[in-house]
Amino acid sequence: MTMVERSAESPAAAPPLHRALGITDHELAAIRARLGRDPNDVELAMFSVMWSEHCSYKSSKPLLRTLPTGSAADGVVAGPGENAGVISIGDGLAVAFKIESHNHPSAVEPYQGAATGVGGILRDIFTMGARPIAVLDALRFGDPSDTRTRHLVDGVVRGVGGYGNCVGVPTVGGELVFDPSYQGNPLVNVMAIGLLEERLLTLAQAPGPGNLVILFGSATGRDGIGGASVLASATFTHDDPSKRPSVQVGDPFAEKLLIEASLELIERGLVEGLQDLGAAGITCATSETADRAGTGMAIDLDAVPRREPGMAAFEVLISESQERMLAVVRPEREADVREVCARWGIPCATIGTVTGDGDIAVTEAGHEIVRIPAAALTSDAIVLQHLAAPPARRRPAPAPGAPDAGASDRLPERGMDPGAVLTALLGSPALASRRPVFEQYDSTVQVNTVVGPGHGAAVLRVKGTTKALVATTDANAPVGAIDPWLGAALSVAEATRNVSMTGARPLGVTNCLNYGDPTRPEAFWQLSEAVRGLGDACRALGLPVTGGNVSLNNESPAGAILPTPEIGVVGLLDDVEGLVGPAFAADDDAVLLVGEASPGLAGSEYARLAGGAAEDGPPPLDLDRERRVQAFAREAAGRGLTASMQDVSGGGLAVALAESAMWGGRGATLRIAVAHSPAVDLFGESPSRIVVTAQPRHAAALQLLARQFGLPVETLGVVGGDRLVIELHGAGATGAVEERGSRVADPIDIAVADLAHTWEHGLARALDWEAPAAAPEGR
Repeated sequence: MTMVERSAESPAAAPPLHRALGITDHELAAIRARLGRDPNDVELAMFSVMWSEHCSYKSSKPLLRTLPTGSAADGVVAGPGENAGVISIGDGLAVAFKIESHNHPSAVEPYQGAATGVGGILRDIFTMGARPIAVLDALRFGDPSDTRTRHLVDGVVRGVGGYGNCVGVPTVGGELVFDPSYQGNPLVNVMAIGLLEERLLTLAQAPGPGNLVILFGSATGRDGIGGASVLASATFTHDDPSKRPSVQVGDPFAEKLLIEASLELIERGLVEGLQDLGAAGITCATSETADRAGTGMAIDLDAVPRREPGMAAFEVLISESQERMLAVVRPEREADVREVCARWGIPCATIGTVTGDGDIAVTEAGHEIVRIPAAALTSDAIVLQHLAAPPARRRPAPAPGAPDAGASDRLPERGMDPGAVLTALLGSPALASRRPVFEQYDSTVQVNTVVGPGHGAAVLRVKGTTKALVATTDANAPVGAIDPWLGAALSVAEATRNVSMTGARPLGVTNCLNYGDPTRPEAFWQLSEAVRGLGDACRALGLPVTGGNVSLNNESPAGAILPTPEIGVVGLLDDVEGLVGPAFAADDDAVLLVGEASPGLAGSEYARLAGGAAEDGPPPLDLDRERRVQAFAREAAGRGLTASMQDVSGGGLAVALAESAMWGGRGATLRIAVAHSPAVDLFGESPSRIVVTAQPRHAAALQLLARQFGLPVETLGVVGGDRLVIELHGAGATGAVEERGSRVADPIDIAVADLAHTWEHGLARALDWEAPAAAPEGR
């Protein structure tokens, strides 16, 4: 008699097992249909993890299929469905990259949740045959003055650094964001990047009936049972003690050995397929690799090495113990595989064989306890349809690319002191230096790092070539809360713009979509619109989406998080010597602005600081203009016309200019025409704008190039001195700056050193950490 049958006979007793495991009655019926019978208890546990949101994408799969995934013509070597996206970079080399979430485990146990998030994404990279070369962490928390938030920040940052530093992979970039919506549900998204020779690309599949299934790495324990698969698939309260045992425990030193052993096995051609054991453990690794190859597997559970006695069969099958790998090996190569593992000090065991019947069959003590079609657990998993509906009181959003007339300057700015606002923004938790965090990370190990954390996109040299990889992450959640299409499209635009400004060509996009409970119509509408925005932006910019992750049910008793479409982008710089940075480079350089401000302050850091009017909207995004701005940036860099390029984003034009000044240790004297209002023109976050500096002899050529791309361009002033001076004047009917008598606000006139001091100490002050020692931030 199965547990399902027993539960049906005693309705007054505990809830039926399937419901306790998170399986609905509708899903149980679907399981019965696929098996042609009732599942037994062990099979039900396997379905519970494989049909979770985290593993099955049952709510998001139809949406994700609409994204542009590219082809071999775009250089895509491996795309969605594999452990990581892989894109060719020439010379027989390729880059592997992916971003994933470890949100809920990190809310329960911040150190181990973050550490195992790093370990898991690194395994996704080296499983493909790539050596991991970098990590970027995108972190989001609640109120920085809150005691629990400080506990979470401390634990997560130490977890990211502790694992990455020990395993020898640099953490080179990312984000740290604070918003009240993340108070009960922080976000920990981690992106990893690796390099491989294309000939060594290895896929997660199990071809060849008769081949052996070998498990190597750490032993299997009870830690992590239902960890990522269950925790990431349900809302919870952070103080629920029942969740704590589900968090995995990582060992970065074991991971380092696993990296080296796996890459050697691949280099020597000893494996037919390779898969890491992450969410859902052995169940996921066996069923996914078999299903991709159209095969099955016969698994002997008694052969699985265990670190704890008395483990039940279901515990062994769904444990998410870390640092484990599954290899498919030809019988004649088993001895060689064992030799490699022994040399690296890694336990290994042959736990089964590949079969031709398409089933995952598991035996224990000589008895078959599981037989499930591999497809039923993976490609034929249930797909759910949800109602999508915008919120009833949603402010009407403008059509994509259309101006939101009349809502440009309704924030309170009468008597506004622009210098005081700039200082407040630079010292705010949102925009202050992240040095107190990233100094806890080793950003230079492997000596590939050209530009590390703190100054825009990270840059990593490709050894043995002139090339470099450029990487960044970005998410515009505040705008996404107003218009999820626009929030996702803006996230893609800013991330790719940050790459293009270095002179690099964006190669592809990976995404981590962090949203709420998909059974709520508003939450599913937000997700649907975000996927549409992601797809529209990638198609407009000609970029493939190579994979990623969807994290749903990010809610707590206080409510849902802001819709957060985290975007990771990797680009290629053909010659690292042509790298363009964001810092002012030399006195007397001309300062130009390419692009123009649009009305709208909603979703900006200025609106967060000053408070926004209910009728105000975010600035629009013209994707064709964004494409032209990025093409201009790459062309200008390629011609050697630019001394620096900095995009206008968080905090607006004034913050962009201040950052360039601080990072370069140089002031500037500038005049800005106010076409809308001081708030909009100084602090609005209209996209598709770049601050460019150039030697005076190149300024005219830059202006001509911008106009050739159909872009507005204006000269703001010159670099020089030790103060940032910005005078504001009204614009005439032709858009030209009117004479000095038309001043519309007090000027900004602040020593660069004072700006840097404010910026440097803002985060430590917000978190009540010890203030960082003075150090130059310039490059």
